Amino acid sequence: MIDLSQIKEHHEVVGSDGGHVGRVDHIAGGEIQLAQFDLGGGFKHHLIPLSWVEYIDDAKVHLSVTEDDAKSKWREKH
Repeated sequence: MIDLSQIKEHHEVVGSDGGHVGRVDHIAGGEIQLAQFDLGGGFKHHLIPLSWVEYIDDAKVHLSVTEDDAKSKWREKH
């Protein structure tokens, strides 16, 4: 079981292929909000579901989907 309390602000979020998806801004309502000021996120806030998290290490949140899959399915925060 994943301990979601290990997810910290500024952790890098990577896809299952190792591709950069973004950086954690914070967690809210079952989603990770990615930082707005990150080149990988196109300088916009995006939301990804916590259910995509496969595991967490010291500096990264690893997803169960690839970078491209995550970016095609994430939600843009308005």
